[in-house]
Amino acid sequence: MRSLLRDARFTTGIVLRRPFSVLLQLTNRCNMQCSFCDFWPNAAPKKEELTLADYQRLAKELADTGCYAVSIEGGEPFVRPDLVEIVRAFGKHHVPMLFTNGWYVTRENAKALWDAGMVHADVSIDYPDALRHDKKRGMIGATERAWRAVELFRDTAPKGGKQVNVMTVVMEDNHQDLGRLFERSAQAGVGQHVTLISVSGYRRGKGGDALPPPEAAEELVRLFEQFPHVRYFESYFSTMKTFLSGSKSDMPTCSAGTQGFNIDHVGNVAPCIERIGEPVGNVKTDSIEDLLKKLQAKQEVVRSCQDCWTACRGFQQALGGGGSVAAFKDLATRMRVD
Repeated sequence: MRSLLRDARFTTGIVLRRPFSVLLQLTNRCNMQCSFCDFWPNAAPKKEELTLADYQRLAKELADTGCYAVSIEGGEPFVRPDLVEIVRAFGKHHVPMLFTNGWYVTRENAKALWDAGMVHADVSIDYPDALRHDKKRGMIGATERAWRAVELFRDTAPKGGKQVNVMTVVMEDNHQDLGRLFERSAQAGVGQHVTLISVSGYRRGKGGDALPPPEAAEELVRLFEQFPHVRYFESYFSTMKTFLSGSKSDMPTCSAGTQGFNIDHVGNVAPCIERIGEPVGNVKTDSIEDLLKKLQAKQEVVRSCQDCWTACRGFQQALGGGGSVAAFKDLATRMRVD
C-alpha cells in the first residue's frame, strides 16, 4: 500500500509540475579510479560529509515539497557505513535508486537495502569483457564483482530483476560493443540503463575519454527496439543524435534546476551535477524552500546550457513540464516495476 501511495504522489507531482528529481552524492570517496570521474581525486574528509541526521532531516523537508526520485550515488555510496539507514530515510516518502560499482555488495547488505525501501539498484558495467572494464575502473576483479552484485541484487529484490539494472556509460571506445553487453544483461534477467558520457561539465573531460560519433545514437535506437529490457525513455535515444551531431540549436531547452537538482556530499545544492561548481546554497544552512527559489532565479543561465545529454537530463526532459504521453507510456511499460 505504501508503494502505491508513493507512486501516486510521484505521478501527481509530475503532472502538477512540481520538483521530482534529486541527484545525491553521499561521498566523493571511492575504491576505484575511473578516468571519466572527477570525484575520487577531489574527495572531502568524512567529517565534512553530510551526516545521517542531515539526510533524515533533508528527506522530511523534501517530502514537504513533493515525492522525489532520489538517485543515491557517490563516489561509491557503499563506503558509507550508514548507507542502509540513509536509504531508509528516503524510502519513507520518496523513490530511492542506488548507483554502485558493485564491489562491496553482499547478500546481507543487498537484502537490507531492499528492506529499507530501495526501489532500484544500478550496477556500473561499461564493457562486455573484463579486461577493459577492470582497466577503466583501475581495479582487477571489478567486472567479476560487478556481475556478482547484479546477481545478488536480483536474487534478493522483492520483484527480482525488474528492480535491477546494469548502468553503462556510452563513450567513443565502447559504443561498438553495446550489443554484446546488452545481450549479457538480458541473459542475467535484469534491465539495462545507459548514460552518455559528459566531457564538458564541471571538471569533466580531463581523463582522455571522448563522446561517441553520431552513429552511436542510431545504434542505440536499434538496440532499444531490439531489447525490451532497455529500461529508459525512447526520447532519450532519439534526441541523442542531435546532441552528438553538434546541433545545439535543435536541442530542447535544459530544465535543470526547475524540477530536478543536485546535492553534493557536503550539502551544496546546484542545478545539476554538471554545474556542481555553481551552488546556490547548502542544505545545512538553507531550507529546501529557499533553495528551490534560488534555483529558479538561476534559470536564465541554465536554460541556454547544452553541455551534456546524460541520463539524468534525459529523465528530467522526459517528465518535465507535466510529462508527455510517450514518457508516461515508457514509465508504464518498459520501466514498470510492479
